[in-house]
Amino acid sequence: MIAIIDYGAGNLFSVQNALNYLGLENKITSDKADIVNAHRLILPGVGAFGDAMDKLNRSGLADTIKSEAFKKPFLGICLGMQLLFEKSLEFGEYTGLSLIKGAVRLMKPKGGLSVPQMGWNALEHNRECPLLKDTDEGQYVYFVHSYAADCASEDVYSYADYGGKVPALVGSGFIYGAQFHPEKSGEVGLSILKNFAEL
Repeated sequence: MIAIIDYGAGNLFSVQNALNYLGLENKITSDKADIVNAHRLILPGVGAFGDAMDKLNRSGLADTIKSEAFKKPFLGICLGMQLLFEKSLEFGEYTGLSLIKGAVRLMKPKGGLSVPQMGWNALEHNRECPLLKDTDEGQYVYFVHSYAADCASEDVYSYADYGGKVPALVGSGFIYGAQFHPEKSGEVGLSILKNFAEL
């Protein structure tokens, strides 16, 4: 079973709809026992980093996530991906889940590109990733974000080019993070979710 973690800041139902379409057993939950007993975890997210971390900390879910993320496949999506890092500089400085080294900073794309990055962009593979199995380089996925991860290249599976290299898919061990929305990225996104479920 895949637990979709509900902490009041997630794009829950579009993720669930994609998993249902793939025929994958899942549950939207904020129950710690469900998270512990699940085979895989997804942390969606929309909104501001500080507010999201406050909700995770107040609910006690932050500690549960930090414990369970090293035991089973874990996928953070959009803001959920940014929360994996050590800190964010969005409207102040906030401590994240610290599951991957790095910080989240405001995008400053070259060439006069606007922020947020909103729309489809191609993935440029940096290193092999099981989530990208059978996915060709240059496939397009859907982004909506103003902040991006600043992290080591060794933790980046794929970049997107948006006035510079933007980490699009990151990971360390069982832990993965997608800056884009796989649940809104057509067949490519569905393939990524399917591969995640098969880890």
